[in-house]
Amino acid sequence: MANDDFYNVLGVSRGASQDEIKKAYRKLAREYHPDRRPDDKEAAEQFKKIQSAYDVLGDEEKRKKYDMYGAAYDKMGGGQGYPGGGAGPIDLEQIFGGGGGAGGFDFGDLFGGGFGGGRQARARPRKGRDIQSEITIPFSLAAEGGHYELSLHRGQRLERLDVKIPPGIREGATIRLAGQGEQSMNGGPSGDLLVTVHVATHPYFRRDGSNLILDVPISVSEAVLGARIDVPTLNEGEVTVTIPAGTSSGAKLRLKGKGIVDTKTKQKGDQLIQVKVVVPKSISEEAQEQIQKFAELVDQQPRQGMW
Repeated sequence: MANDDFYNVLGVSRGASQDEIKKAYRKLAREYHPDRRPDDKEAAEQFKKIQSAYDVLGDEEKRKKYDMYGAAYDKMGGGQGYPGGGAGPIDLEQIFGGGGGAGGFDFGDLFGGGFGGGRQARARPRKGRDIQSEITIPFSLAAEGGHYELSLHRGQRLERLDVKIPPGIREGATIRLAGQGEQSMNGGPSGDLLVTVHVATHPYFRRDGSNLILDVPISVSEAVLGARIDVPTLNEGEVTVTIPAGTSSGAKLRLKGKGIVDTKTKQKGDQLIQVKVVVPKSISEEAQEQIQKFAELVDQQPRQGMW
């Protein structure tokens, strides 16, 4: 012990302030304390060295003698043990940052129970563990919101929980059901159930942010001459829209406010009707003749100026 340099034991420089020495001591005392490392003889021995080093360096008078005489400082008066003064006995509240009273350090919180033969410290109640689950909900439920019944197995029991789905929820979002996780082991609150939401695909709608996109096939004659056609909405039945004459494939028509609720702005997006001109794979000879006449009558130069 006498051959150990006290500055090296605490890991500080010889010019360290008293505050730096105290901080280093607290950190090391926490790490090597016997109650944190039970049955660890090396840790117990290191803890003794740490305390001895701080007993000297933590006292300004002893530190001056140690700086002057080194290991022989205790021959110059003022022994190393704490009965004679110095930094004093180990103050566990000081080591672990407690201030006493209602705001003091909870040793049970650090070591999980009674502390070193002293006053029994009661462990602070801890929250139970969170558990995770997954559900797949219909596209329309994700868009409009509502309720979904989740079946959850707990041991031998099957529980059915109601999951509230907010309108506009996105694929991969997580819904937290407070108190539906594992129970606490020491009287604390139960954990939570974290439900990851997957959204099923729709037969013909797809989502783009808060907008809905619907591909609508039209014939060549409808594209050329224009038409009025019925198209579905997500939850409001069919509506009639006008296809303007001369509409090209890929053109988009907008149905205002018939999209999905934006979770941030709480405003509904739009439904976009994306036109797809469908050309028949085979036609009769008469139809071919009529198409040929059409081509001769109409000046068709769709690629003019593109390249």
